[in-house]
Amino acid sequence: MATYAIGDLQGCLRSLQALLAHIRYRDGTDRLWFTGDLVNRGPESLETLRFLRTLTDPVVVLGNHDLHLLGVACGARRVGTDDTLEAILTAPDRIELLDWLRQQPLLYHDTDQDIAMVHAGLPAQWTIAEARDLASELEGALQGPLPCQALEGIYGSQPDLWSPALLGADRLRFIANALTRIRYCDLEGRLDMRNKGPLGTQAPGLVPWFDVPGRRSRQTRIVFGHWSSLGRRVFGNVVCLDSGCLWGGTLTALRLEDSMFFSVPCDNCGA
Repeated sequence: MATYAIGDLQGCLRSLQALLAHIRYRDGTDRLWFTGDLVNRGPESLETLRFLRTLTDPVVVLGNHDLHLLGVACGARRVGTDDTLEAILTAPDRIELLDWLRQQPLLYHDTDQDIAMVHAGLPAQWTIAEARDLASELEGALQGPLPCQALEGIYGSQPDLWSPALLGADRLRFIANALTRIRYCDLEGRLDMRNKGPLGTQAPGLVPWFDVPGRRSRQTRIVFGHWSSLGRRVFGNVVCLDSGCLWGGTLTALRLEDSMFFSVPCDNCGA
């Protein structure tokens, strides 16, 4: 049995199937973790969701594009010019697919191995236990009776600094931004949503979220996606798995038991 964490799919189903063949994945024996952004921009978002639902017990965390799909579906967001979500929104099984997506977590933590998976990252102020509890708050809002109300409130870049005193939409917005959008922060852990490029291109005073001094989740191994311009990189016990499949890069899997990488080219998934 092996466990493979896989980077952002964004509707690139054929690349995923090629990767699963490459690693000789055995459904029901091996286990798959997905770092989020399952859908959007790629050509097979509908087929990707349908395929994932056929797998045995996959671990999925939601990314910003997955939240965007849920928001569009309930009228909280507008369809963007580069979105490829129409097939999902008009599919005969859309309700089942969206309900399945809405039930997925925003953070997964394997306590036995002390490995966490999140789409984007964690703010420096949170321990893993706090991150799990705060992710559960947003999950509860998305899975509750008023998911559209929650989705309407999570967009925007403020507040940008965590405080336990945050309430309501401000609190859920910060949680969503931290877990699904974070890349750079200042040295106090304040989220910066403007800088998105590779290391070395950020504004002065900013560092990657995982390099903020005193980050309280440092002892836990963390795998994440979201940052395609960072690419497949290892920073101590932090691993980025978004190797830019959508942009003609590769789709990457990390076998957690021995930290071995596997990748396939994604020339069949142009944006």
